[in-house]
Amino acid sequence: MTIVRVMCTGRVDLSFVLRALRGGADGVFIGGCWPGECHYITEGNYDALANTLLVKKLLQEVGIDPRRVRLEWIAASEGSRYAEVVDDFVRQLTELGPLGEGEGLDEAALQGKLDALSGLVPYIKLVERERLRVPVKTEDAVRAHYDSEEAQRLFDVLIGDRLVVSQILALLGDEPRSTAEIAEAMALSPSAVARHMTRSSQQGLVRFDTDQNRYVLA
Repeated sequence: MTIVRVMCTGRVDLSFVLRALRGGADGVFIGGCWPGECHYITEGNYDALANTLLVKKLLQEVGIDPRRVRLEWIAASEGSRYAEVVDDFVRQLTELGPLGEGEGLDEAALQGKLDALSGLVPYIKLVERERLRVPVKTEDAVRAHYDSEEAQRLFDVLIGDRLVVSQILALLGDEPRSTAEIAEAMALSPSAVARHMTRSSQQGLVRFDTDQNRYVLA
């Protein structure tokens, strides 16, 4: 388990969480000030909440249990509560099992998914700032927004497809693959793979090698 330590949880970046998971942590725990009790005028704990909810969506999208990332509000005076929630998180991670193994992913598949996520962080942060950020800073507003159908629609349209393509490119970086092989590895329908490959070919990212009868990186 990794515990993220920064002066303010508003400094917790998506890349911090993904770096910890790529480095072998089975989970990431973030402890922040209670809403309304931020020591800074930025109210960074609401930004941390939004980032945590977003990274949970991202992990779930690639088949990693979102419970591996946990955010709790803990005041500096609540030492006993800190110990309790950390102990509870450790128990939860023990039940989930090692990262990857608990999801039924081998090491190569796990790293491919985390690499795909990490590669999209700059774009994801742009989408969050321009399209997903909640203008009103209250805990209820942030949670309601990320639970909304509109937020899910934006996530699917703006991030979901790019994330799928990023994972496919990672697969092709290992070896050329047919549509059927990509579909099996990604748990997608062949028609969905064909759609992504057509668009990726038009963008110059992949090409179809007629000699191998498989897609390769362009």
